[in-house]
Amino acid sequence: MLKELDVEAWINGRRQGLTGVYGTVSEIIDNVRNNGDSALYEYAKKFDKIELEHLRVTEDEIDEAYNSVEDRLIECLTQAEARIAEFHEFQKHNDLWLREVSPGVTLGVKTTPLSRVGCYIPGGRASYPSTALMTAVPARVAGVKEICACSPPPINPLTIVAFDIAGVSEIYRVGGAQAIAAMALGTESIKKVDKIVGPGNVFVTAAKMLLRDNAEIDFPAGPSEIGIIADSSANPSFVAADILAQAEHDPNSACVLVTADKSLIDAVSKEVERQFSTAARREIIEKSLKNSGYVLADSLEDAVEKMDRIAPEHLSIQVADTLSVLNKVHNAGSIFAGPYTPVACGDYASGTNHVLPTAGYSKIYSGLNVNHFCKTSTVQIVDREGLEEIGDIAETLATAEGLIAHAESVKIRRK
Repeated sequence: MLKELDVEAWINGRRQGLTGVYGTVSEIIDNVRNNGDSALYEYAKKFDKIELEHLRVTEDEIDEAYNSVEDRLIECLTQAEARIAEFHEFQKHNDLWLREVSPGVTLGVKTTPLSRVGCYIPGGRASYPSTALMTAVPARVAGVKEICACSPPPINPLTIVAFDIAGVSEIYRVGGAQAIAAMALGTESIKKVDKIVGPGNVFVTAAKMLLRDNAEIDFPAGPSEIGIIADSSANPSFVAADILAQAEHDPNSACVLVTADKSLIDAVSKEVERQFSTAARREIIEKSLKNSGYVLADSLEDAVEKMDRIAPEHLSIQVADTLSVLNKVHNAGSIFAGPYTPVACGDYASGTNHVLPTAGYSKIYSGLNVNHFCKTSTVQIVDREGLEEIGDIAETLATAEGLIAHAESVKIRRK
């Protein structure tokens, strides 16, 4: 059931989907820019088959959502929120640090949270209350005052509850590229944000890329994927289960097993077929598996090198010497080390963030974290003694560049 893949072709294929939808997405963006809320109502009717009475979820509707969700689910969301908050608290920096680097010269960094951010949460084929937590909790921990969220209608009550638990201040029934446009540009109902975070399909991801001049984004976070490095010690049923778990996300999801053990490939393929026969989301999994397969490496070291070129969103390491491989990996959004660390742990319960760069972008981007919701300003405090220490350097270099007024601004203070 698993086919052999070419690494470079697979990487290129993961990104081609974006460029293919830029034209359509640009039209949606222009419509929202020109028509605001009316465009959002139009797209809800066209794409979601719903005629909305209003875009924003009301306090009464939030209360109704709580009443319709089982207590145990609310309890689990609350526990997950606490773990996510705890992990992201570790990432926080001091609001201001200062250090005297030489007599009279003090340098530092001031960290300031963004004022307003937008979280996008996918809907449609499945609801993702966990992603509501993953996007909003780090923003809240960072100190963001206004957190708005958009998700396609109808929004699952469990997702609404998750938004509330996470600290979202505004919830809107808007999905797709039009939601990204609304948050980036602003409409009558949705105030413009400084930054947009969250995963989505190729249309959502394309919109994020096209609107970066209007609002910063976290990173390209498209259809989900997993890379698995495994050796002969790996349990084929575990590997197959991880493949199917990722494949059920979306028809455009993908899974890549990289190993030097041909017999493992055969065993995993048989397990995939066996587990697929009883899988709940077979229609989606079947399409996703067409994007998936294996890469046969020459050795474990070669497997690591090939996986680094793939730079997967999720990386599962299922080998005898886990830490040795972990230390050699350079490119992965989130790493799941050891046979008893399924991706689902990070998706829901461990506290790490599951909003991650896809399509090889983990080569240059980090997964969502507190730093995404902050900006930094460098600080310098120089007294008279410090100016004497560094003034001549500044005057000399400014003069050499022909910026005489720069040099004079130092000189006048040294007289």
